[in-house]
Amino acid sequence: MTDAIEFRTIPTTTLADLLGRGQVMDIGIRPLWGPQGRVAGPAFTVSCPPGDNLMLHAAIHRAAPGSVVVVESGDLDWALAGGNVCAVAQRRGVAAFVLDGLIRDLAEVREARFPVFARGVIPIPGAKSVVRPLGEPVTCGGVRVEAGDVVVADEEGVVAVPAARSEEVLAAARAKLAKEAAESLDDWEAAHRARIDKILAERGFEG
Repeated sequence: MTDAIEFRTIPTTTLADLLGRGQVMDIGIRPLWGPQGRVAGPAFTVSCPPGDNLMLHAAIHRAAPGSVVVVESGDLDWALAGGNVCAVAQRRGVAAFVLDGLIRDLAEVREARFPVFARGVIPIPGAKSVVRPLGEPVTCGGVRVEAGDVVVADEEGVVAVPAARSEEVLAAARAKLAKEAAESLDDWEAAHRARIDKILAERGFEG
């Protein structure tokens, strides 16, 4: 399988073009501070029920360095993590958090420059009581993510690349970027206008 780190050179826009809407998380999953660079890594998947963050707190001690911790929660009332949890994850080599939920202590997280993509912040933490297995498929931002899928996140959004397709997608992305780099704006404009005019004509537009 392709090393997920190689995806750090691939914009999420390029991956979205190749993979389609189904692999792109919704707009609520966004960087909580910026500017921050692109992150990429294999998903370490976590499921937390609303109001409880036990398994994320367990995950930071178990996720391999370079992992992107991806959490299914959907909770908009309680924080999944705070400054110390993010600091320990960062110290242990976790690449980023991608959370379908909230955090707190944003100033600390921003100062440490730990990448967090989530729905927002709230000052009150959740409970720690519900045990669930780690590494199971989760849904985050409307996208199914399995452990080991390549998660790429930047200021444009978050994309999950299925592990089984990572080599194919990486090769296609590199080819697409190379083609775009070789094309001048004049070339792009001419091709774009021809394509749009063709579509308009086919649909009976005059003007």
